[in-house]
Amino acid sequence: QVQVVESGGGLVQPGGSLRLSCAVLGSAVGFHTMGWFRQAPGKSRDLVAFIEGETRTSYVDSVKGRFTISRDSSKNTAYLQMNNLEPEDTATYYCYADPYVGGREWGQGTQVIVSS
Repeated sequence: QVQVVESGGGLVQPGGSLRLSCAVLGSAVGFHTMGWFRQAPGKSRDLVAFIEGETRTSYVDSVKGRFTISRDSSKNTAYLQMNNLEPEDTATYYCYADPYVGGREWGQGTQVIVSS
């Protein structure tokens, strides 16, 4: 059974940094794309960033220059380095992985709170 496990969320002050990790466990296939969505209370779940292959990345405008997504395909793991965090970044962050065979896999989410 495939599991997507996120970690690294927490409480941080404005201007601080966090690094989220996303590991896909129990899969026999690779994933061409991995990424992150986020959902703030009372709002929709929106795409934050994704990485296709090893190097093709894309970011929502509001995080460009502050967030960096990367991956280690040998470990089916992706990372989201978040710097200069703002209160508007407060949300639950959900990792996803798109396999070469089969449908999208989702994690359970990790909470990020940016507050002084």
